[in-house]
Amino acid sequence: MNFIYMDHAATSWPKPPAVAEAVGAALAGTGNPGRSGHPLALAAARAVLAAREGVAGLLGVTDPERIVFGRNATEAINLALWGLLRPGDRVVTTQAEHNAVMRPLRELERQGVSLLQVPCAPDGTPDLDALRRLLEGARLLVSTHASNVLGTLMPLAEMGRLARAAGACFLVDGAQTAGAVPVQLATLPVDLFAFTGHKSLLGPQGTGGLYIRPGLDLAPLLRGGTGSASELEEMPEFAPDRYEAGTPNVPGLAGLAASAAYLAQATVAGVRAHELALVERFLAGLREIPGIVLYGPDTADRRCGLVSLNLAGASASALGEALEQGYGILTRVGLHCAPAAHRLAGTWPDGAVRFSFGYSTTAADVDAALQALAELARTLEA
Repeated sequence: MNFIYMDHAATSWPKPPAVAEAVGAALAGTGNPGRSGHPLALAAARAVLAAREGVAGLLGVTDPERIVFGRNATEAINLALWGLLRPGDRVVTTQAEHNAVMRPLRELERQGVSLLQVPCAPDGTPDLDALRRLLEGARLLVSTHASNVLGTLMPLAEMGRLARAAGACFLVDGAQTAGAVPVQLATLPVDLFAFTGHKSLLGPQGTGGLYIRPGLDLAPLLRGGTGSASELEEMPEFAPDRYEAGTPNVPGLAGLAASAAYLAQATVAGVRAHELALVERFLAGLREIPGIVLYGPDTADRRCGLVSLNLAGASASALGEALEQGYGILTRVGLHCAPAAHRLAGTWPDGAVRFSFGYSTTAADVDAALQALAELARTLEA
């Protein structure tokens, strides 16, 4: 059976053809960057630099050296949290966070960090008045840019201004938005921005990183060889080397450089317009189907490219299975590694069915999903 892929919030698929080509070329023709001066080492260094410059351009970062690479957004978030917070510090987050944020925060809480959560509406919108009060004396504010369950786009500019006014740093989890929602980190009041390469940046899995604003120093998460300052037995003081111990994922970063080049041509604004049109089409169609229960903001402009829902009379797991087995529509079902967001939406503990769109999703795909849901709703009514 041919299938329709609607799980881009988990990972984008298919990747642009140039991504696999770049990965293969790197495996065949690169060495270890920064460790030698021979042609293969220099080719590897050029691949990593291309990825750094490409991602910096897409995120509106003027100095590519402020882009630090790692395996994924989770590692980047851990670098930011463990590199900044100490026992006795206060950190504020929202009620809509992914476990990539909540699990390290809960561990830090056990070690003496004070953790407070900003109340959010059921659609994920944060209470900014409450945030202002909670930020008094805080070291750090942590927020998703867009909920991976509700799709809610957080008001980063307003939240960042409140953090600055309180003297707190602002860490943003951009896993769901980097490459799909335009940002200009050079001008936003954001100090740290975690991203993953394999979602809307269209790159390989095993790639991601952290933007660290100029002037902000973190304790490294890992320590080891960097290929630079080899005379020292301590980590270098300069970015990005200070945060990139060990041999990097050169093939993955070569693929990320290729996907960044692809997105530079398509433009993030163009991707956003495409996904926004798909979400608008999907929401409009869902409102015509009896029994559909929607979660998240009412309008597409307040969402990233995903919609979570349930169908009255069917469990989320049964609906997801029926969509896959009967129609070849691939979604993600369950709690999406974000139990806090599901508690907020009222879908705990059963979860919901998430449809997430990407650069390769078409209007015909959306219409096919709507038709399938309408047929399943009629089956339940009968």
